[in-house]
Amino acid sequence: QVQLVESGGGLVQAGGSLRLSCAASGSIFSINDMRWYRQAPGKQRELVAAITSGGSTNYIDFVKGRFTISRDNAKRTVYLQMNSLKPEDTAVYYCNVDLRTIPSNLQYYWGQGTQVTVSS
Repeated sequence: QVQLVESGGGLVQAGGSLRLSCAASGSIFSINDMRWYRQAPGKQRELVAAITSGGSTNYIDFVKGRFTISRDNAKRTVYLQMNSLKPEDTAVYYCNVDLRTIPSNLQYYWGQGTQVTVSS
């Protein structure tokens, strides 16, 4: 069984920083792309940042230059460093991982979500 455990959320003032982590555990054969999504109250879940197994990254325009996604393959962990946070960044943040438990089976897994609240 695969688990994704997130940590690092919290309350921070505007302009502050937080670092989110998402660690995958269980019977994992390999991990492909890893992503961070967020969902603000009353809004749809949106993709924030993604990183491929080779380390290529993509970001939505609103967070470019402020957020950095990275991964540690040995630890099976993806990170989201968030700097210069704005109240508009307030949301529940979810990690999403493409992985295989056996070579032929690629599936998506979600973390439980971690709340990020940015006060003005």
